[in-house]
Amino acid sequence: MNEFADSIKKKLDTVLTEMHEYSWLFVKKPGKDFIRKRKLDFKEMINIFLSMGGNSLKYELMEYFSYDAETATSSAFVQQREKILPEALEYLFHSFTSSSVNPKYYKGFRILAIDGSDVNIAYDPKDAENHIVKVENTKGYNILHLNAMYDLCSRVYVDSIVQPGRKENEVQALIDMVDRSDIKEQTIVIADRGYESYNVFEHIAKKGWYYVIRVKDIKSTGITSGLSLPNQKEFDVEQSVLLTRKHRTSKKYRFMAAKQNFDYLPVGDKGIYPINFRVVRFAISENNYEVIITNLTEDKFPADKIKEIYHMRWGIETSFRELKYAIGLTSFHSKKATYIIQEIFARLTMYNFCEIITTHVVIQQKDRKYSYQVNFTIAILICMHYFRNDVSPPDVEALIQKNILPIRNGRKDTRKVRAKSAVSFIYRVA
Repeated sequence: MNEFADSIKKKLDTVLTEMHEYSWLFVKKPGKDFIRKRKLDFKEMINIFLSMGGNSLKYELMEYFSYDAETATSSAFVQQREKILPEALEYLFHSFTSSSVNPKYYKGFRILAIDGSDVNIAYDPKDAENHIVKVENTKGYNILHLNAMYDLCSRVYVDSIVQPGRKENEVQALIDMVDRSDIKEQTIVIADRGYESYNVFEHIAKKGWYYVIRVKDIKSTGITSGLSLPNQKEFDVEQSVLLTRKHRTSKKYRFMAAKQNFDYLPVGDKGIYPINFRVVRFAISENNYEVIITNLTEDKFPADKIKEIYHMRWGIETSFRELKYAIGLTSFHSKKATYIIQEIFARLTMYNFCEIITTHVVIQQKDRKYSYQVNFTIAILICMHYFRNDVSPPDVEALIQKNILPIRNGRKDTRKVRAKSAVSFIYRVA
């Protein structure tokens, strides 16, 4: 009945058991923390992190312990979580993901989207790294910045870096995630305009990977403004640029100021660094165009395929929405950034747990007006209930198959950007 779901749950439990066995590696005071037998031992604490939703801490503990009269107190939980390093949950995320994901491919390539998203946390003006005041004499707010690498075909997060709100650097986060990845297959990285950088292009190319990165349009101040490009609305051209730290008059050279990071040509270096790429410009509506820089070859990936690949990037935007509002990344159980990072990696782990199980479910397409897909919000609810309950677990696949949504292609909706604050501790579901 739940053969596949059980196998994924067992893999997660195997990682937890191994971590529990070597818990001294994941605590602040090895040899002192978690050495006594307690209700909230190391493995129990990690399981609670994984099972948490958006309710109050007391409610979460009552739910976890099935309303037992001896339920651990909130105070006991906080004391125990203080002993656990944030890296413990990060290790769990990476270890479970690498052992459980069976990669899916697009024309033989893994497709990785990279993007960042602010995570609103509780207001705390004393938290200097995460408290931001954009307008003088205003209250300000606190955020962390989540950088994520998302496998679009497998629909799982494969890496993540959490940065302090005041030290956000998406470009460096992308470079770090690419450099440390152990993915050996042919890979394409997709990113939006915030990642427009020669340093990004070359780090990905040096990895042996490919990139499809949107950049600012030709009339802006971005990379394309300094290139010799056709005077046409749409084009697909090869470009060869010589990067240098010295001022030169020839247009074939591209001067890099001292403030521009380029790891292969340090400040003060008098050398020249050649870099080659394609610039593809295509229409997305009557008067709107997008410009893509890529190192994919035109013979295998013509302009229409580049457009198709870049359009796939929307999958990471959808995943952020599900991560925040279905998994519960907007509702934390602490004000401290180090504690919140524990919960962020717990949520990422559970997102992958739910998605791996859900994508295994086959939706039978009947003779209907639309094709149908899984209602992932409901699927998360089912998978989280399954994770929390060992007694009489639900028939996961059957339940997921019954909760589906029609796929309506071609629908458009203007993106609505609204300021959002953290969910207050006093406004939680009972």
